[in-house]
Amino acid sequence: MSRFDVDLDEQTPWQRRTGGIMCDIYRADDPAANLLERRWFAAARAASQIQAECDALAQVLDITREAWRNARARLVQLENLRDSLGNELSVVDHREPRRASSDEQRSVA
Repeated sequence: MSRFDVDLDEQTPWQRRTGGIMCDIYRADDPAANLLERRWFAAARAASQIQAECDALAQVLDITREAWRNARARLVQLENLRDSLGNELSVVDHREPRRASSDEQRSVA
């Protein structure tokens, strides 16, 4: 079912509040009342469609929030690893330069 399909068995909030009773109290020859009734049904259907869209978007938000939390946790791990490796590098950089062995000096020459 796409987001624009309507589940005719699903009740609108108005139907849940009032028990869903909507009878044709308007006379057939009253065009203004008939128009009002048609507009009411159209608005109820549109509200139902938008409610379904809101529900779907809420699910997407939940999934997105979970993915964001996981990414943030992974970021913290990677930043800690980076900092740890950076500390190790600074220790290596501050060591006294080692003296080249006679074999290394010969290979350079």
